[in-house]
Amino acid sequence: MWYFCDILGRVRHSPFIGLYLLGFWIAPVSLHPQCLDFKPPFKPQEDLQFCAMYRNFGCCDSAKDQELMAKFYKIMDNFDNYGHANCAGYVQDLLCQECSPYAAHLFDAEDPSTPIRTLPGLCPDYCSQFWLKCRSTITLLSDDLQLAQAEPDQVHFCQHLELEDPDYCYPHLLSNEQLTQNLGHVLADPEGCLQLCLEEVANGLRNPLAMVHANDGTHRFFIAEQVGLVWTYLPDRSKLEKPFLNITKAVLTSPWEGDERGFLGLTFHPNYKYNGKLYVYYSVEIGFDERIRVSEFRVSSGDMNEVDHASERIILEVDEPASNHNGGMVMFADDGYLYIFTGDGGMAGDPFGKYGNAQNKSALLGKVLRINVDDNDRGPLYRIPSDNPFVHERGARPEVYAYGVRNMWRCSVDRGDPLTKEGKGRIFCGDVGQNKFEEIDIIEKGRNYGWRAKEGFSCYDKKLCANSSLDDVLPIYAYPHKMGKSVTGGYVYRGCEYPNLNGMYIFGDFMSGRMMNLQENKNTGQWNYHEICMGIGLTCAFPGLINNYYQYIISFAEDEAGELYFMSTGVPSATSPTGVVYKLVDPSRRAPPRQCHYDPLPVRVKSKLIKFRPKETLSGVELPTKHQKLSPPEEPVRPHPTESAVKESDKNWLQELMDILKEQGAAVVTTTLPQTTTKPPRHTRRKNRRKKGKHRSESGLAPAAAPQSGAVRLAGDEQGRDDRGRVEIFVNGEWGTVCDDLWNTKNAAVVCRQLGFRFALKASKHSEFGEGKSLRILLDDVQCEGTEESLLDCQHTDIGIHNCAHYEDAGVICGNSDYVDA
Repeated sequence: MWYFCDILGRVRHSPFIGLYLLGFWIAPVSLHPQCLDFKPPFKPQEDLQFCAMYRNFGCCDSAKDQELMAKFYKIMDNFDNYGHANCAGYVQDLLCQECSPYAAHLFDAEDPSTPIRTLPGLCPDYCSQFWLKCRSTITLLSDDLQLAQAEPDQVHFCQHLELEDPDYCYPHLLSNEQLTQNLGHVLADPEGCLQLCLEEVANGLRNPLAMVHANDGTHRFFIAEQVGLVWTYLPDRSKLEKPFLNITKAVLTSPWEGDERGFLGLTFHPNYKYNGKLYVYYSVEIGFDERIRVSEFRVSSGDMNEVDHASERIILEVDEPASNHNGGMVMFADDGYLYIFTGDGGMAGDPFGKYGNAQNKSALLGKVLRINVDDNDRGPLYRIPSDNPFVHERGARPEVYAYGVRNMWRCSVDRGDPLTKEGKGRIFCGDVGQNKFEEIDIIEKGRNYGWRAKEGFSCYDKKLCANSSLDDVLPIYAYPHKMGKSVTGGYVYRGCEYPNLNGMYIFGDFMSGRMMNLQENKNTGQWNYHEICMGIGLTCAFPGLINNYYQYIISFAEDEAGELYFMSTGVPSATSPTGVVYKLVDPSRRAPPRQCHYDPLPVRVKSKLIKFRPKETLSGVELPTKHQKLSPPEEPVRPHPTESAVKESDKNWLQELMDILKEQGAAVVTTTLPQTTTKPPRHTRRKNRRKKGKHRSESGLAPAAAPQSGAVRLAGDEQGRDDRGRVEIFVNGEWGTVCDDLWNTKNAAVVCRQLGFRFALKASKHSEFGEGKSLRILLDDVQCEGTEESLLDCQHTDIGIHNCAHYEDAGVICGNSDYVDA
């Protein structure tokens, strides 16, 4: 147990101290710590002198702590020594609950149908003692007239300070292990899937495949579209109407879904602030030949938000024998050199030459290239770094830095730990596999990454694989195609705003939409895997946050401050304006106020500004409009004494959300399947282990006629629970299963709402509830907006047409509360 002395000299213990020290930890999803500003708690930068019990994790920094201390002394100046001895401890306790990680609960800020309390919610026994000993402090602590009126009557006063959820009353919440255990760590669902949230940053983009910053202090970010346009965004997320770069006439691409050609990469010179140089990687057509081109541009001398298009100088061109596997990453590493990542030339199995392009060091395809583009205004456009590994090898191209890569899609440089700089300079890449495995590699000088001899950890070309001279380096992680079929490399998080994410390598898969992370075990050197899911229930119920994204994850990005983003789209076509940029958010812990503050340098804008308007919404929770009348609960809810003072029209979106969540378990949505009767869901907090099982018996359903097309049912939960199971859909006279290739919470929300539930708690994959082998797979690649009446109203492949097996049967967990009954 941790102990400390408060300002009065009392020796006390704190259940919150030390929890944040343990680093990454999986916490129960039911926790929802929140400060009075509707943001997560934090670890103060400086020790708190007054509210010391929250010095390691809470909602106060040293400035707030000093403010509360001043208020304490102002109150206590009204008392003699006897009053000070009896009441100082109570006054300090009550004032300091603004610093509690659960301040929003204690002050009823999570119930915006009432004003925020002026005193925290108190447990009855504590309240009685406070009233008996120190009722004279009440009017000094609070200017609430209702409290003042209730003060003469102990029962009335303590009833006024009760909370509807007694788990959160002070001081009992301090000893509630469910609330204090692992507080401040990244949340996870019962399967260990990390719960993060998102913030929409940009939308309406056509296959956004790169987002970069210029590292010039302006904190602008530049988003590139596959068609050959680059847009400038200011720190407030407004977009300049005029593009930064427009080479659409030169870029080779098409509207075909999945076309890998186009504008593929963008990076700024490390000294861009002074030399104005940037480098792009794109596909071109010269006569009948297709090529990849790396060019240098300069920014316009008359407009810092526009490239001088006449300044293009072609640094490198390489013939592409096929239209796929074009690589596309271009970036500068810590050594100041330009790194270029090429694909193996396309087709399947790298069939070019005796050993393929990737193993042929005399070819530029299937390689990591490293060149020096400094001081190139006169003489050659690039030079070869003297320490490139194959400079003196006969027949090898001197540009080659590493080889044996198939089609590396998105690489990044680790900024290193903010304090120790551990890991700084490492280059991480995702290398897209052939037909079995996707892999993550750390790029090192002169190393062979195995393709086409190996794919992931397994042999692809058995003859090459058996060659003793292969000397390849294995990936740090590889995953099979049942998890995803096209890796999108990401970044090691080194930002300031979310300390829990430090050191996590976060990446995704383009086809499955799966978000993943790896974290290195410092003792073993192994990389531990966790899937990333979007927060369920109340986890992301903060203003401006969402919990869903389009499934085709195209790319990841860092802003100038080191915060992490990714780009995805609903239609993987270079001409479809369904691309969105999202910022990753950890709802469990934030950095202290002002720690991450920066002042961007001014930007001279000559173009019209387009204000950013978010379009995405929170999924799995019904958010009514201001004009929608909320259904009353079936059971009466005790109104707060001041509830009548708040008008319905004054509620904001979060107020209405909380009104709905307040009705959990009371009113069940009455939407049901055509000709189908469903039993009301059960609500239990039992923590049983979920098991896979056979098809659940339908004998509990009322006799009915054949269902209509689009009807759904849940099957496969061994315990027979109504709120979860494998999704089975009735189409054209038969029941069948749904493939999980693009399965997400929006799809699950359609199913759960159709079955009469308020929440989609989880979109389960990989036949979590068993394989429906006795049924045909009827739907694949389902993509819903979340508002459709049935899955048939969503985008999907033709009925019965699929590219999956029953081990990919989709499922759901539904509910009328914001936690999972395991």
